[in-house]
Amino acid sequence: MKLPRLASLAATLTALAGLALGGAGVAAAQEAAATSYVALGDSYSSGVGAGNYDSASGSCKRSSNAYPVLWKNRNAPGSFSFTACSGAKTTDVINNQLGPLNAGTTLVSITIGGNDAGFADAMTTCVLQGESACVARINEARTYIANTLPARLDAVYSAIRAKAPNARVVVLNYPRFYKLNGSCVVGLSETSRAAINAAADHLSDVIAKRVADHGFTFGDVRGPFTGHEICSGDAWLHSVDWLNITNSYHPKAAGQSGGYYPVMENLA
Repeated sequence: MKLPRLASLAATLTALAGLALGGAGVAAAQEAAATSYVALGDSYSSGVGAGNYDSASGSCKRSSNAYPVLWKNRNAPGSFSFTACSGAKTTDVINNQLGPLNAGTTLVSITIGGNDAGFADAMTTCVLQGESACVARINEARTYIANTLPARLDAVYSAIRAKAPNARVVVLNYPRFYKLNGSCVVGLSETSRAAINAAADHLSDVIAKRVADHGFTFGDVRGPFTGHEICSGDAWLHSVDWLNITNSYHPKAAGQSGGYYPVMENLA
């Protein structure tokens, strides 16, 4: 008599476990279906450098390999709007990208600030004009990051919160570009590379502080990109791409999937 009873008990427990797991799966599916996700930002969010661009996005160059699309494909939110655009500054986000946001938006992601700080011009200076001009231009960018950028970040973060009062907002930063004393034997000097990395860290520190003050969530991609910088031998970032100059200093598809997407997945 004991064996049948034990078998019956085991069957009952198995059935209950199945119901519990099924319930959890249903709950997860319901949560995903209820998610309304809007992806804002600049070229690091649109996916410049990652290829497979949506032709309808034109010069915004929104890529199917960009981390917002990877997150959407994995999590199947109820709605997804992708307004990030190559070259965007904080004012461009405020003026051109916030249309999909509303009280029903539950998740927002953004990278912004690099173009405000003059990233593209600084890197052009470093590549074309040598070490002295590079360091001077980087120091100019750092002055802007310290003195002007915080208020611009405040403006865009406040605009996001005003339009999406109930959303979780994940703000991602930018990686360090170079592995110092790495495998590169030509190109910028080590002094220039170190100055660029220090500016990237400075920018991250300023973004992190403003994010915290607005009650948003800061996603730091520098960890995942460590060991995959330019000059690492396994770079997830383009160096200067003379054939397609807009790719330069942007994440490859591997940088989006291995660097940005895991941070977004963990924090969203």
